[in-house]
Amino acid sequence: MTSTIVELENVSRSFEGTPPVHALREANLVINEGEYIAIVGPSGSGKSTLLNLLGLLDSQTSGQYFLAGIDTSELDEKQRAGMRAEQIGFVFQSFHLLADRSALENVSLGDVYRPNGAKQRRQRAVDALQQVGLGHRLEAFPTTLSGGERQRVAIARALVGQPNILLADEPTGNLDTTTGHQILELFDQLHASGITLAVITHDLDVARRAERRIHIRDGQVRDHHDL
Repeated sequence: MTSTIVELENVSRSFEGTPPVHALREANLVINEGEYIAIVGPSGSGKSTLLNLLGLLDSQTSGQYFLAGIDTSELDEKQRAGMRAEQIGFVFQSFHLLADRSALENVSLGDVYRPNGAKQRRQRAVDALQQVGLGHRLEAFPTTLSGGERQRVAIARALVGQPNILLADEPTGNLDTTTGHQILELFDQLHASGITLAVITHDLDVARRAERRIHIRDGQVRDHHDL
């Protein structure tokens, strides 16, 4: 039986101002285990707000967000941080790698919240880098890697903790077309292996790779199977 990873029920997010900004309006969204969805919309549509809510980087103004069946509105900040570390993997447009750490060390840092020792952590980092096709670049530093390789390291770092869902924010935004396609092919492979993926993008070509598309405009979320 497929389990539900994400469930938003009438979730809104407003920011104070004159007038107030309603960045997200009564959003309803379900993401099931193993799904590959794209969240699509123009700049200013509410994509970043939705990403921040899904990633527990921000809290809703109203409504409920259930992550792996847990009502996140009942968690304090420490519990939210712990759940974020355990349940969610993040991939960003700009990689966010430490320049003075090797690929292996960068990926290992994504696994520091798990209780096992350094040897097990190192092996999981090696496994994650092999999973993204970088088993031969374990000791390479980010400055010696191509943009596509750096994004693969970032993806490995997101995967190493075995999260329930991978959130990717414009993951091909800093890459040329060919390299971007290679990263999207990697996402196809990850999806085929059973990983749950949510990709935030304004690029319809990126969105079409997903099996389901969520369109957001003016803070309103619509589920579209065809764009």
